[in-house]
Amino acid sequence: MSDEKKKFTIRFASFKGMYDRIHDNLGLMLGTLFVTVCVVALLALVVFAAVVKGPEKVMVPDVIGKTLENGLLEMQVKELYPKISLRYSETPGDEGRILDQSPKAGAIVKGYSRVSLVVSRGVVVDRVGNYVGQKLDEMRLNLQTLFAGSTRPLILVGDIVYKPDTSDAGTILEQDPPEGTNITDPVSVNLVVSRGPQYENTRPPVLVGHSINDMLQTITRSKLIFDFTSHKAVDGEIPGTVVSQSIEGLEEGAEIPEFVPNYTHINVDMAMPESNTDGNVYGIFSQNLNLYPYAVSMRFDAVPEEGDAYTIISFNHTGGSVTIPYIVPSGTTLVLYAGDKVAGRETVR
Repeated sequence: MSDEKKKFTIRFASFKGMYDRIHDNLGLMLGTLFVTVCVVALLALVVFAAVVKGPEKVMVPDVIGKTLENGLLEMQVKELYPKISLRYSETPGDEGRILDQSPKAGAIVKGYSRVSLVVSRGVVVDRVGNYVGQKLDEMRLNLQTLFAGSTRPLILVGDIVYKPDTSDAGTILEQDPPEGTNITDPVSVNLVVSRGPQYENTRPPVLVGHSINDMLQTITRSKLIFDFTSHKAVDGEIPGTVVSQSIEGLEEGAEIPEFVPNYTHINVDMAMPESNTDGNVYGIFSQNLNLYPYAVSMRFDAVPEEGDAYTIISFNHTGGSVTIPYIVPSGTTLVLYAGDKVAGRETVR
């Protein structure tokens, strides 16, 4: 046998032996392949489930009222991430504290979720400003603008005292507390305000014994404020007349000055009839108004049930408590005007 024939015979025998081995072990090989495929598929399913499941769920902590630093530390422990926004606060001293959060404390969320935090950037203003030289109306408007939308304004207009001055009427002359005072709670600023350079003096009249009509004429001519009270006439008193007078702020028994500043308040007490007389009603009309930095033109009208309306009196007044004596027919409607606006209305019987 030639060499080439031998080589072919050996190769064929080797191939046949390999074929026989594969044929004998085919079942084992297929089984191994199947198991391998199943293991790979199971591992892929486990990885997919882990990815789909995502982070563990956690409870959102309560961080409202805490400093931003402490709030972030608590959120970091829970694997939560903040989304921070800033806003002004109404409480002095809480700068950097957390005012609100979303979701709320106790909510269950996935780890790595975002929690929105509203953090205080402090109050709009933390010190009292300088208002001397400003007009009172201007100061009020500025404060309203500064604290617009706030339920707890930190600066309020307190007591106002008016006094004559060469400054224009309504100009702020003094303030308390002074500029630069720290604000720890809402503060009321008390003011001294100019009545204007035309503020003069007036000689107080003697009023005892004057009738209601006399007083109405006096009010019209005078630059004083008359605060009326009344009581039922007793023995010796004439109904419908003034029985006593005093100057507001003057101690009892003190000598009455010859002159007092314009628009000083004079207390006037009148005796009134016990009942209506001849269908007429006696009384004191009273209405509380805002205080004005200067005297405002006012009018007091009567509207009877029958007939035309008429003006009882026109006068100037600085606001606050306005009181006017009257004698009108029963059923009359009394109307007080401040400028052109109705400031008070009452029907008397």
